[in-house]
Amino acid sequence: MIRKLSLILTLIVVANTSFAQNWGGGIDDEDWSFGFNFQYISAEYKILKNSNWRAPFYEVPNSLDVSYDQNSGLPVTNTLNAISSPPSQGFGLGFVMNRRLAENFDIRATPSLIFSDRVVQYEYEPKEPVSVGNGQTKYFQTVVDKKVQATMFEFPLGIKVKSNRLNNFRAYWLGGAKYSIDIASKKKTFDEGETPANKLLKNNRNYLSYETGIGFDFYFEYFKMSPEIKLSYSAGDLLQHDPTVYANPIDKLKLRQLTFSLIFQ
Repeated sequence: MIRKLSLILTLIVVANTSFAQNWGGGIDDEDWSFGFNFQYISAEYKILKNSNWRAPFYEVPNSLDVSYDQNSGLPVTNTLNAISSPPSQGFGLGFVMNRRLAENFDIRATPSLIFSDRVVQYEYEPKEPVSVGNGQTKYFQTVVDKKVQATMFEFPLGIKVKSNRLNNFRAYWLGGAKYSIDIASKKKTFDEGETPANKLLKNNRNYLSYETGIGFDFYFEYFKMSPEIKLSYSAGDLLQHDPTVYANPIDKLKLRQLTFSLIFQ
């Protein structure tokens, strides 16, 4: 994927610098400029574990709670071997609002709607099935994926530091912060009355992140196109600390997100 993107960018640079300088719609001459973007997203968690994260859980009689006490009831999970977060893909659409400060400095905001699920994977030691009476048997999974479904509204705000323009090409660095809020339906996080093994892993609805990235401005006759790669890291803990078998082993969840954008102005 990275090699393909690098090849495409190289071809655009060669083609763009081979011809006379384009006007670019006069976008760099305006104090305010606007546009839109398309985003491809890869997201994963950085997981900080509690000291007793490997401990198995047991049912609490006559409730949907769980306990570390093996004498409290039937086992819900076995001993944990690992907790990880495989990268998951998503996409986004947004607007661009750019304020020119100087020849090489801009302030830029890109409010966007993001569709990006995240996954936490739990790997347990194998455990033999347990009889629960009435001829029924309880089986235990060795690998459980808990998906956190998210539809985010994000408002990034950053400083854009631009190089001098070379024909139809300009490089830039971007740094700043963004505010994110989950606008998904509450039905996606409703698990009241579910058994301990079917509880959801939940995130806080809003959080702040810091981000940095690089991009390239390519000028055409009537518009400017900017491919951009950006990394963002959440500033705080995203985990909603419910007393469940999936939240209890985790001390903190932090989100790492890689975003590739195509921006048109």
